[in-house]
Amino acid sequence: MVNPLYHPLLFLYQIWQFLIDKLLSPTPPPVNNELGRPKIAIIGAGLTGVSAAAHCVGHGFDVQIFEAGPKEHLGGIWSKVNNTSGLQIHSVMYRFHPSVRWSGGYPNRQQIVSQITQLWKRYGLESKTKFNTKVEKVYQDEKGRWIINNTAEGRFEGIIAAVGTCGDAKMPHLPAQEKFKGEIYHSSNLTGKQAKGKTMIIVGGGASAVEALEFATHEEADKVYILARSDKWIIPRNPIIDGLLSFNIFGGETIFSWIPELLLRKFFYRDLEDLAPTDKGLFTGTPMVNSDVMDKIRSGKAEWLRGDIRGFSEEGIRFNKRAKGVPPGGPGRETLIRGDIVVMATGYERPSLNFLPEDNFKDPYTPPNWYLQTFPPNHPSICCNNCTYVNAIGTVGNWHIGIYTRILLMFLSDPLTRPRPFWMERWIDMTRFLKKFAPTGAFDFFTYLELIWWFTFCIAINPFRWKWAFFVFFGIGTTLPKKVVEAEDRLRGSLGIRNGDSYDVGKSL
Repeated sequence: MVNPLYHPLLFLYQIWQFLIDKLLSPTPPPVNNELGRPKIAIIGAGLTGVSAAAHCVGHGFDVQIFEAGPKEHLGGIWSKVNNTSGLQIHSVMYRFHPSVRWSGGYPNRQQIVSQITQLWKRYGLESKTKFNTKVEKVYQDEKGRWIINNTAEGRFEGIIAAVGTCGDAKMPHLPAQEKFKGEIYHSSNLTGKQAKGKTMIIVGGGASAVEALEFATHEEADKVYILARSDKWIIPRNPIIDGLLSFNIFGGETIFSWIPELLLRKFFYRDLEDLAPTDKGLFTGTPMVNSDVMDKIRSGKAEWLRGDIRGFSEEGIRFNKRAKGVPPGGPGRETLIRGDIVVMATGYERPSLNFLPEDNFKDPYTPPNWYLQTFPPNHPSICCNNCTYVNAIGTVGNWHIGIYTRILLMFLSDPLTRPRPFWMERWIDMTRFLKKFAPTGAFDFFTYLELIWWFTFCIAINPFRWKWAFFVFFGIGTTLPKKVVEAEDRLRGSLGIRNGDSYDVGKSL
């Protein structure tokens, strides 16, 4: 705990984290305690998978985590990035579980992996995790129970796919790359590399470029060139501003979006207004969250260049520099960008969901066009948590991992809350209609306030879900809904219907 006299705001933040932990964290199960069914298979041991598993076991549901990589990959993408990498958004917006305790506003990679590991151990997930087990296929038995790869792995009533959006590093081969006399690395493979006093060329202008710039700053590189194919919105590292931008309940670009865009240009970009996009709005893609980029450009330590890469030379990269407004591939002036190190900030391959049954991918209800973006209409017992995300403005794990997980638990526990495919598809159609004037697909971009609206509508539309509201939103109040379901089960039993015959068949009206 910090000294409140020297760091009053941080002290209050730590007190708030303590209270959130005590009030909202589910109690870890006792050691060797037998957890009940429904049992849930969780695919992926990254941040989302570990958090979802902790919520499940904390509420008495048994789980099995399947991780394709070794134990060193616990934490997902955070186990693979550079030691200099850290959060771009404030940690108050990255609380992937109520028990997380951050010591500062922008924790680094080691602190994030440490929190994930602590959560994994706190909820006894070591014995429930199978490493080096790649999920090749998922199918159902005659009773509708899920089988992972083969029957030797057991049978499950629910599935949480938590493979994320970042898989293997993308490492393209550019023309004449073998001619370059310097070093070439992917932006995730910079730990231990030497850059002091050198000139670094970063290929790419997204989040991976920010990661490389952080490394360059830490290692005291002399000069950094960022070669971007197109302009991308950058917003400041400020939780108040970032939170306000996520309050757009329409979940996309509107006739009012020019207001925050104008304010960003005038008060954040200022003399660098030329870097702000003019061909796409703020609410069309995930912005970069970083203030250091602007500072480095103003100081002359970094240069942001817009254009197309022609290929390598012995000394650097041949680059076609384009004027603002000229589209990628358009005319410009070719110049040679000299450098000692080239960093490919080209992102990651998206992990595949092909292990899921084929009926989850039928047009027009293919990901991300699913119920609440994560539940395929044909299978309400599957939740693809943080797998179908494309673009958004909001938080990364600040409640919604738990909410999605608890919605799945509600569906598995109470058949009258479980939606039929027809109604899941109608909700998708309704959302598409409400966002028909958005420049992106209805589910290709959303804001956090829109996400909260999705959750609220999901609970409010079905009276049988009302009793689960506090549980879904806060993880509390499970006793009453469970007793109601038990009473309903007795009534169903008298009618010859048993809850548990199938957890994958929608029953709600």
